[in-house]
Amino acid sequence: VQLQASGGGLVQAGGSLRLSCAASGSIFGLDVRGWYRQAPGKQREFVAVIDSSGATIYADSVKGRFTVSRGSIKNWVYLQMNGLKPEDTAVYYCNAVQRGTPLWGQGTLVTVSS
Repeated sequence: VQLQASGGGLVQAGGSLRLSCAASGSIFGLDVRGWYRQAPGKQREFVAVIDSSGATIYADSVKGRFTVSRGSIKNWVYLQMNGLKPEDTAVYYCNAVQRGTPLWGQGTLVTVSS
């Protein structure tokens, strides 16, 4: 299984980006769930998750600014990021679970300038 995250880039504070995560390969039993991020020198942290029913959970730091959603194509997940702040600068990773095993994509870099 490959998780391909895309959509990162450089944006000014207050701007928006939309990240995409697409799964390919042996996707039987795969559940793409959401997003984590890792800022330079920090541990990876939870950002947002969406379950099979569409219910979502967000980290307090992004609540009201970020929206996680599922695409019409199975195992595509998006992260709409509005009102970006410099502290949102990080590599963003999509997360999935397959038969109880967590899987990670390669990440996409988001840089927010002040």
